[in-house]
Amino acid sequence: MLNDFNEQTVIVTGAASGIGLSQVREFIKHGANVVAVDQDGEGLGLLDQSIKTDKMILLTGDVRLEDTAKQAVDAAIRLGSKVDIVCNTAGVLDGYHNVQDTSVEDWNNIIDTNLTSQFLLIKTVLPVMLEQGHGVFVNMASIAGLVAGGGGIAYTASKHAIIGMTKQLDLDYAGQGIRANCIAPGAIQTPMNAADFADDGNMAKWVADQTPAKRWARPDEVADLTLFLASEHSDYIHGTVVPIDGGWTEK
Repeated sequence: MLNDFNEQTVIVTGAASGIGLSQVREFIKHGANVVAVDQDGEGLGLLDQSIKTDKMILLTGDVRLEDTAKQAVDAAIRLGSKVDIVCNTAGVLDGYHNVQDTSVEDWNNIIDTNLTSQFLLIKTVLPVMLEQGHGVFVNMASIAGLVAGGGGIAYTASKHAIIGMTKQLDLDYAGQGIRANCIAPGAIQTPMNAADFADDGNMAKWVADQTPAKRWARPDEVADLTLFLASEHSDYIHGTVVPIDGGWTEK
């Protein structure tokens, strides 16, 4: 069903590991051109070794900077002459810190990395999509964008804001061929959550026990959902947030 990405061009941020890495692999597998963006140049190098294709451009850059967004869009135009899909996947955790334990510097870093980076790429690519008359955004939120407890104050605020931004983006431009939705993952076994598996892994076991599905998800499960939301099969899904959380938010 999802072999309809041939000749489409995708930008994926946070592409060197975790969900972003799985998204890159799945889009390449289904025929897309992909611009893979991450500040981890070494991780992108490993990606280059594992995926041998002329349909991918690797871009090492800080997603918090407007220049990185411009470079990503320019690379997509060089690669495929257009930008069909943007996966705003890059993000960082905040150590579950409350307000008193969150410095202004830490707050700004979390907001800039998780939220402002998405805004910058959206703002940069949107004129291209409007000229094309079509475009899809799949923004990475979190269960922390729906309920408290999925992160600290900064992370939770950033993920709630992503959901609001996505809804407004879609409302503003749906009539011009633009779709925007976001994904809200729960417990996904990625390098970002490696601390939960450290030592005896008791935190990871507790999270699995508290999840109705009784397990952590794999990054490729989120990538599969991404491809569906990016495809024509979900053309009537607009401005929504789709949880993939093993039932966490049903409690």
